[in-house]
Amino acid sequence: MHRILKHLFTTARALRRTFPPAVLDQVEAAIASSETRHGGEIQFAIESSLGLKALLGGVTAREQAVRAFADLKVWDTEQNSGVLVYVLLAEQRIEIVADRGYAGRVSDQQWQIVCADMQRAFAEGRFANGAIEAVEAISTLIEAHFPGTPDDVDERPNRPVLL
Repeated sequence: MHRILKHLFTTARALRRTFPPAVLDQVEAAIASSETRHGGEIQFAIESSLGLKALLGGVTAREQAVRAFADLKVWDTEQNSGVLVYVLLAEQRIEIVADRGYAGRVSDQQWQIVCADMQRAFAEGRFANGAIEAVEAISTLIEAHFPGTPDDVDERPNRPVLL
C-alpha cells in the first residue's frame, strides 16, 4: 500500500519541479558533450510514477526501464552501444540498461555503482549534479570500450525524455 501511495502522490507536476527545463538543458548539454568523446549513445528517461495497473501487477523499476529501453529504441545503434538511464521518481529508483555491446565489457557492478552515486545525490536534493555526474561516469565506462571516431554520428536524442 505504501508503494501505491508514493506513486499516487508523485505527479507530473512533481517531475517538472524536480527536473525543470533548466535541469533538462544541463543534462542534455552533458550528454551532447560526452558523446563527442566516445562511440556510445546515452539516453536519459524520467518517469514520475507508474500507473495503477502496473503497480497492482507488481511491475518493478527494472522492468519498466527495460520496457523504456525498447520503446525508446535505445538498442537501435550501429555499434549496439546504447545506454539508458531510467529514473522512477516516485521510488527514487535509478536503473541503467545497456545494449548488448557492453556484455562482457562493463559489469553489472560498474553500472550499479553509477546508480548508487546518483541515488545518493538525488537523496541530497542534487538532481542536476547527480544526473550530470552519472553521465560523466557512464561516459568514462563507454570511452574504454567504444572510443570516439571523427565520423561518429549522434544516433539518439540527447534531450532527457519525460515519460
